[in-house]
Amino acid sequence: MSLICRHVEAMDGYVPGEQPHFPDMVKLNTNENPYPPSPRVGEVLAKADWKALRLYPDPVFAKVRSTIAALHGCRPEQVFVGNGSDEILSLVTRAFVESDGTIGYFDPTYSLYSVLAQIRDVKGKPFALRADMTCPTPPADWSDVFIWTNPNAPTSLMAAPAQLADFARTFKGVLLIDEAYGDFAPTDCMALATAPDNANTLVMRTLSKSFSLAGIRFGYCVGPEALIGALMKIKDSYNMDALAQAVGLAALEDLDWMHANRDRILATRERLTAELRKRGWDVPDSASNFIFAEPPAGQSAEALFLGLRERHIFVRYFPGPVTGNRLRITVGTDAETDRLLAVLQDL
Repeated sequence: MSLICRHVEAMDGYVPGEQPHFPDMVKLNTNENPYPPSPRVGEVLAKADWKALRLYPDPVFAKVRSTIAALHGCRPEQVFVGNGSDEILSLVTRAFVESDGTIGYFDPTYSLYSVLAQIRDVKGKPFALRADMTCPTPPADWSDVFIWTNPNAPTSLMAAPAQLADFARTFKGVLLIDEAYGDFAPTDCMALATAPDNANTLVMRTLSKSFSLAGIRFGYCVGPEALIGALMKIKDSYNMDALAQAVGLAALEDLDWMHANRDRILATRERLTAELRKRGWDVPDSASNFIFAEPPAGQSAEALFLGLRERHIFVRYFPGPVTGNRLRITVGTDAETDRLLAVLQDL
């Protein structure tokens, strides 16, 4: 008899993006920011008192919540902070889904969502994208929780906030809008989370992408006090360590730096998109820090992925009927983009 739960034995588990280590590599496979975080982050780390690490961190991250609340025009009680947005996703599936419940999400989207359903041993209910990879509106009773990534990954496409607002009004469960790439989009859904009449919608952000802090694990969500209170009940006692709180606070207090980096990425994104389109690629208008590009007819996305990999240029390839003919390419620096384009031309 196995000591491992049957549903855990049966699942494959989430597979993170590859983290290669080559001195000459161009790493465009995990949607990291190519530019460093705010210098204030470096100052915090340089001044950190290592002796103070003997003490527990603030369990309710009061300073961070107040800063985020001021940023979005809400009360600190409407803010939850997690050890990366992945922790928030896990807590949402535990707080708002009964043991016989369901978790909804689009197909394709961030593959962790289906894994979280398997971890909970509840039913995951994928809802297919349209043929053009845009998001249709699911039925109001589709699931107990619906996780809507906006802009979506890996497609890079964004649904209009009005579409999500209409869905939130009719949806019978908890709607979690994952805005991991929201800072690269022309608009966002945060107003849904802070609206006075909101009872079922959470909007989640991460500092991994636009704030260049993938290495510290810092995510947050905003929404109704009742939902935030439920997350506070079931979180780990000290889920945000002291350094993550201090570093995250420093980054959040320097929005100018983040915006400058974002603008550089958007400019490079437009250049990369235009160049690939000139070469016959199909590249949808991206609202994120990556593109989801289909090579010209007669060229294999998988073969290009492997060819780039041999040359230490790493992009992401997702096999499957919807995704198997495209490459997800993170927007890097201009120099990294030039090398990518040159190697693609050779291939």
